[in-house]
Amino acid sequence: MNWQEVCEHKSLQNLPFKIELNKEGKIMMSPVKVYHSAFQGKIGSVLDRLIKGHILSECAIKTQQGTKVADIAWASEKRFETILYESECSVAPEICIEILSSSNTAEEIETKKRVYFQNGCEEVWWCDKDGKIKFYNSKGDDLVKS
Repeated sequence: MNWQEVCEHKSLQNLPFKIELNKEGKIMMSPVKVYHSAFQGKIGSVLDRLIKGHILSECAIKTQQGTKVADIAWASEKRFETILYESECSVAPEICIEILSSSNTAEEIETKKRVYFQNGCEEVWWCDKDGKIKFYNSKGDDLVKS
Protein backbone atom coordinates (compact mmCIF):
# COMPACT_ATOMS: atom_id res chain seq x y z
CA MET A 1 0.00 0.00 0.00
CA ASN A 2 1.28 3.51 -0.71
CA TRP A 3 0.44 6.74 1.11
CA GLN A 4 -2.00 7.98 -1.53
CA GLU A 5 -3.99 4.73 -1.19
CA VAL A 6 -4.04 5.13 2.60
CA CYS A 7 -5.31 8.71 2.27
CA GLU A 8 -8.10 7.68 -0.10
CA HIS A 9 -9.16 4.41 1.61
CA LYS A 10 -12.65 4.95 3.05
CA SER A 11 -12.20 2.60 6.01
CA LEU A 12 -9.11 4.51 7.16
CA GLN A 13 -10.81 7.90 7.44
CA ASN A 14 -11.18 9.61 10.85
CA LEU A 15 -9.25 7.04 12.86
CA PRO A 16 -8.47 7.97 16.49
CA PHE A 17 -4.78 7.18 16.14
CA LYS A 18 -1.74 8.03 14.10
CA ILE A 19 -0.95 5.99 10.95
CA GLU A 20 2.42 5.54 9.25
CA LEU A 21 3.73 3.11 6.64
CA ASN A 22 6.81 0.97 7.10
CA LYS A 23 9.24 0.37 4.22
CA GLU A 24 7.16 -2.63 3.03
CA GLY A 25 4.04 -0.45 2.78
CA LYS A 26 2.34 -1.99 5.82
CA ILE A 27 0.24 0.27 8.03
CA MET A 28 1.57 0.98 11.51
CA MET A 29 -0.82 2.52 14.04
CA SER A 30 -0.10 4.36 17.28
CA PRO A 31 -2.66 5.54 19.83
CA VAL A 32 -2.39 9.19 20.85
CA LYS A 33 -2.90 10.34 24.45
CA VAL A 34 -4.19 13.75 25.57
CA TYR A 35 -0.73 15.04 26.64
CA HIS A 36 0.48 14.27 23.11
CA SER A 37 -2.18 16.49 21.55
CA ALA A 38 -1.64 19.21 24.16
CA PHE A 39 2.10 19.41 23.43
CA GLN A 40 1.43 19.45 19.69
CA GLY A 41 -0.81 22.48 20.15
CA LYS A 42 1.57 24.32 22.47
CA ILE A 43 4.68 23.73 20.36
CA GLY A 44 2.87 24.65 17.16
CA SER A 45 1.54 27.83 18.74
CA VAL A 46 4.97 28.92 19.98
CA LEU A 47 6.58 28.20 16.60
CA ASP A 48 3.87 30.17 14.83
CA ARG A 49 4.58 33.21 17.02
CA LEU A 50 8.38 33.00 16.71
CA ILE A 51 9.15 32.00 13.13
CA LYS A 52 7.54 33.09 9.88
CA GLY A 53 6.55 30.02 7.90
CA HIS A 54 4.02 27.20 8.00
CA ILE A 55 3.15 24.95 10.94
CA LEU A 56 2.10 21.46 9.85
CA SER A 57 0.53 18.99 12.25
CA GLU A 58 0.60 15.26 11.47
CA CYS A 59 2.90 15.91 8.50
CA ALA A 60 3.38 12.85 6.26
CA ILE A 61 6.92 12.58 4.89
CA LYS A 62 8.07 10.10 2.24
CA THR A 63 11.29 8.41 3.41
CA GLN A 64 13.45 5.42 2.54
CA GLN A 65 11.79 3.64 5.48
CA GLY A 66 8.22 4.29 4.34
CA THR A 67 5.90 7.17 5.15
CA LYS A 68 6.70 8.71 8.52
CA VAL A 69 4.46 11.29 10.13
CA ALA A 70 6.02 14.10 12.12
CA ASP A 71 3.72 15.19 14.94
CA ILE A 72 4.52 18.81 14.11
CA ALA A 73 6.67 20.31 11.38
CA TRP A 74 7.73 23.77 10.29
CA ALA A 75 8.32 24.67 6.65
CA SER A 76 9.66 27.85 5.12
CA GLU A 77 7.57 29.58 2.48
CA LYS A 78 9.82 28.18 -0.26
CA ARG A 79 9.65 24.58 0.98
CA PHE A 80 5.91 24.90 1.60
CA GLU A 81 5.35 25.87 -2.04
CA THR A 82 7.07 22.61 -3.06
CA ILE A 83 5.07 20.30 -0.75
CA LEU A 84 1.68 22.05 -0.48
CA TYR A 85 -0.27 19.81 -2.85
CA GLU A 86 1.58 16.54 -2.25
CA SER A 87 0.00 13.57 -0.44
CA GLU A 88 3.25 13.11 1.45
CA CYS A 89 6.17 15.51 1.52
CA SER A 90 8.74 14.66 -1.16
CA VAL A 91 11.20 16.71 0.88
CA ALA A 92 10.96 17.03 4.65
CA PRO A 93 10.03 20.34 6.24
CA GLU A 94 13.04 22.12 7.75
CA ILE A 95 11.98 21.26 11.33
CA CYS A 96 10.37 17.92 12.26
CA ILE A 97 9.09 17.44 15.81
CA GLU A 98 8.06 14.24 17.56
CA ILE A 99 6.13 13.97 20.82
CA LEU A 100 7.50 10.83 22.45
CA SER A 101 5.47 8.23 24.27
CA SER A 102 6.37 5.21 26.36
CA SER A 103 5.69 2.98 23.35
CA ASN A 104 8.47 4.59 21.27
CA THR A 105 11.62 2.47 21.10
CA ALA A 106 15.11 3.97 20.93
CA GLU A 107 15.55 2.34 17.50
CA GLU A 108 12.31 3.88 16.20
CA ILE A 109 13.30 7.33 17.43
CA GLU A 110 16.77 7.17 15.89
CA THR A 111 15.37 5.83 12.60
CA LYS A 112 12.92 8.71 12.34
CA LYS A 113 15.64 11.23 13.09
CA ARG A 114 17.92 9.68 10.46
CA VAL A 115 15.29 9.49 7.69
CA TYR A 116 14.02 13.02 8.32
CA PHE A 117 17.58 14.31 7.90
CA GLN A 118 18.14 12.14 4.81
CA ASN A 119 15.09 13.77 3.27
CA GLY A 120 16.19 17.39 3.81
CA CYS A 121 15.18 18.19 7.37
CA GLU A 122 17.53 20.64 9.14
CA GLU A 123 16.47 20.13 12.77
CA VAL A 124 14.66 17.35 14.63
CA TRP A 125 13.11 18.04 18.01
CA TRP A 126 12.05 15.39 20.56
CA CYS A 127 9.50 16.36 23.21
CA ASP A 128 9.19 13.90 26.09
CA LYS A 129 6.03 13.24 28.12
CA ASP A 130 7.15 15.87 30.66
CA GLY A 131 7.47 18.56 27.99
CA LYS A 132 11.27 18.63 27.89
CA ILE A 133 12.53 19.18 24.35
CA LYS A 134 15.84 18.09 22.80
CA PHE A 135 16.99 19.74 19.60
CA TYR A 136 19.24 17.99 17.04
CA ASN A 137 20.95 19.08 13.85
CA SER A 138 21.80 16.83 10.90
CA LYS A 139 25.17 15.94 12.45
CA GLY A 140 23.31 14.46 15.40
CA ASP A 141 24.48 17.21 17.72
CA ASP A 142 22.25 18.17 20.62
CA LEU A 143 21.79 21.90 19.93
CA VAL A 144 21.16 22.75 23.59
CA LYS A 145 23.49 20.99 25.98
CA SER A 146 22.03 20.50 29.45
